[in-house]
Amino acid sequence: MKRNVDIVVISDVHLGTYGCKAYELLRYLNSIQPKTLILNGDIIDIWQFKKSYFPQSHLKVIKKILSFATKDTEVYYITGNHDEMFRKFTDFELGSLKVCDKLCLSLDENKVWIFHGDVFDASVHHSKWIAKLGGKGYDLLIIINNIVNWFLLKMRKEKYSFSKKIKDNVKKAVKFIGDFELTASELAIDNKYDFVICGHIHQPQMRKVTTNNGSCMYLNSGDWVENLTALEYNDHKWDLFYYSENEKELKEDISEDLTDINHADLLKIVTNFK
Repeated sequence: MKRNVDIVVISDVHLGTYGCKAYELLRYLNSIQPKTLILNGDIIDIWQFKKSYFPQSHLKVIKKILSFATKDTEVYYITGNHDEMFRKFTDFELGSLKVCDKLCLSLDENKVWIFHGDVFDASVHHSKWIAKLGGKGYDLLIIINNIVNWFLLKMRKEKYSFSKKIKDNVKKAVKFIGDFELTASELAIDNKYDFVICGHIHQPQMRKVTTNNGSCMYLNSGDWVENLTALEYNDHKWDLFYYSENEKELKEDISEDLTDINHADLLKIVTNFK
């Protein structure tokens, strides 16, 4: 039985990279029936894309998203920095699928502002080659981390996150995350938004931010590389979905009838964006 959800927000899936947890994302997507699905940037990682690596599970995620759009779900694809190639298709609409750079919603008389968040990252705009190099380094770190965690699980020990350890202990990383959240919140408050929703920094979060000019709720949907999280809006409130906390409730069988979309044709479309 699928859960009915009013709005689901996911970001930073990074399809086409070794770190992407496509299988887990498929299990989650197959467990829900959202009225609105918001893809908040970095869904397909064009930066790290390799023709030699785009497995079936990654293609199935795209198929699943398209299947939502062909049924009763509104799908918004908000562009991020890793999928910036799609920005030339801003305002493109195909049925229930819409490509945009940001999204503004009114929910229960609250104004909601949704965007990826790379606009705050100077390295993306002024030193793109550094940002891309950092992306490759992050991808390698995740590969090594996955190998280590495989051995830890075999030894019946808890998983370990190298990236989280770095973010939690390196002062510059902690400061960057804090600055990011504050900057997004200050802009939202100045523009009279009640909620601001971002992705980009792979840090799931829900917290109230108050400044001299007012307050707003800052939300971040996290990612599907490490944290495996999504934002859900239902019954007039936002919640963070953690895959790790709900894994046992999700069915193992992720196969669905998506045969109307050809794998080879889909891979050809993705390849053409590189």
